[in-house]
Amino acid sequence: MTKNIRVTKEFSFEMAHALWNYDGPCRNVHGHSYKLFVTVTGTPVEDMNNPKNGMVIDFTDLKNLVKKEIISVFDHSVTISSQQDSERTEACRTMFGNTVVVDYQPTCENLAADFASRIKEKLPAGVKLHSLRLYETATSFAEWYASDNE
Repeated sequence: MTKNIRVTKEFSFEMAHALWNYDGPCRNVHGHSYKLFVTVTGTPVEDMNNPKNGMVIDFTDLKNLVKKEIISVFDHSVTISSQQDSERTEACRTMFGNTVVVDYQPTCENLAADFASRIKEKLPAGVKLHSLRLYETATSFAEWYASDNE
């Protein structure tokens, strides 16, 4: 019997950002405690001789992929847009050290889309990224769904 199953893993990390040319207080460097939920979909392995029998993906494999592609890059960083002038970019690098410069406005929405692109092609064969939910605060989040982006 073929069954499609969704598997979700939760991650958390700390990140600061500043929104270039924004007209509110988020134009200033400020930080959040992010929660990231990554949901993949696939058919569980049906092979009694396979150590991954019954799994869509080993949670450890998903954890290692997300840690490598997202958490190790963004955790305890200051993320800013490449549209910001070079003087401010250098000031961030000098002041904060771990500064990530992205080619988009680092909003929750754009970060979610970026994170999806960083991991969807690196999943094992037969496993697809279904959705990604990124909480910027306890009550605010952005979601990316594969079905919305095909």
